[in-house]
Amino acid sequence: MELALLKRAIRTMLRRLNLDIYRLDSAHAVSRSRSGLDGILRQAHSMGFMPTTVVDVGAAYGSFASQCFSVFPEARFVLLEPLVEYQPLLSTIAEAMPAAQCIVAAASAHQGEVVLNVHPDLVGSSLFREVEKDTHVNGVPRTVRAITIDSLIKETGAKGPFLLKVDVQGAELDVLRGAERMLADTEYILLEVSLFNFFQDGPDFSDVVMHMKSLGFVANDISGLQYRPLDNALSQIDIAFVKEEGLFRQRHFYATPEQREAQTGRIRIHMKELFARAQ
Repeated sequence: MELALLKRAIRTMLRRLNLDIYRLDSAHAVSRSRSGLDGILRQAHSMGFMPTTVVDVGAAYGSFASQCFSVFPEARFVLLEPLVEYQPLLSTIAEAMPAAQCIVAAASAHQGEVVLNVHPDLVGSSLFREVEKDTHVNGVPRTVRAITIDSLIKETGAKGPFLLKVDVQGAELDVLRGAERMLADTEYILLEVSLFNFFQDGPDFSDVVMHMKSLGFVANDISGLQYRPLDNALSQIDIAFVKEEGLFRQRHFYATPEQREAQTGRIRIHMKELFARAQ
């Protein structure tokens, strides 16, 4: 009885601080560790996915490449980034990998040149202009080299299966339009997706999901939830898309009989604790 009262007192104190406590093996704790980029990549690895080449479009300062390399150290990495400001960082990261190269260019639907709006913070730079008014968010226009992913694969001699990551601030579908041949040998695509129309003529969540469905890819995982300062609304997420009939979609049931039984047991224990607290 004293232990139960102590647990209740600790939980009450934590709630006043907007905190809570969970067992390390609880579903809540597992879901938190699983929801980040490292978690979704390791889940893909656990399914037997082993990309021969990782193509990082919009590599920026290399955070994705570094995390992805920790999960797939045997893969070759091709880092594509149009901003020369990032090259010192990317070069350092690439040098630490057995097989990696950096290419200074923007990915697009066509070869040639494009105008990149270089934002003051660099990370928001985009081929599209943002809809905000009375700010300097769109920065300074800069003409940069543009290539298609299909031409990049041919130029570098990269081989599949591919893992493709695209984070280009609204131009994701343009990138995919230039990667039609590559997609045939791509099992896993990670895209940054906006829930609002932040960019003029840019796609939102439903546009991206429908386009990916037309290409034979469906949503498989979510990470990188971002909330806009304006009203703390969910604004952008990273969605992992996989082939609808591919490696990741071979089973559609929820759990094995043993897993279901174990989960039911945990839920019953949790409900029993809730009813006990209510008394």
